[in-house]
Amino acid sequence: MAEEAKWYVAHTYSGYENKVMANIEKSVENRGMQDLILDVKVPTEDVVEDKNGVKKVVKRKIFPGYVVVKMVMTDESWYIVRNTRGVTGFVGPGSKPVPLSDEEVERMGVEVIRMKEIDFAIGDTVSIKSGPMEGFSGKVTSINNETRKINVAVSMFGRETPVEIDYTQVEHIE
Repeated sequence: MAEEAKWYVAHTYSGYENKVMANIEKSVENRGMQDLILDVKVPTEDVVEDKNGVKKVVKRKIFPGYVVVKMVMTDESWYIVRNTRGVTGFVGPGSKPVPLSDEEVERMGVEVIRMKEIDFAIGDTVSIKSGPMEGFSGKVTSINNETRKINVAVSMFGRETPVEIDYTQVEHIE
């Protein structure tokens, strides 16, 4: 069942994000719904603030007014979150919540989703299948596993031009 769980975004009153998170967690615990609502987070980032020459690191909400919930969408789980005090609704058209994509979840810093391994090697000839360089092909010159980027030397205007591109935007040329 946990494989079906996706991240959804619930809209809250600004300033009530942590209270909403605690209320959802309490409802889940009281009703024994840990198998339907797995996690609740308020995405934050560390920011250095300078007050009167004193620097200190504080947590700042990345998306004020929003809480992300990892859940299996059922009528019951929808009802629990939607009727939590402080929740004004889910993000999505009408009353139909739309789950976040894996890329959105990673970009928000909510969860690291293990992506498939990059199966390119330096020297491979690849074709760019999306983005501004779509249709071009070239040789892989470097691979950065951390940023999931590949550098490709593309022949443009009669000279080799290095292009940094996401590994999902290229494919092998047989």
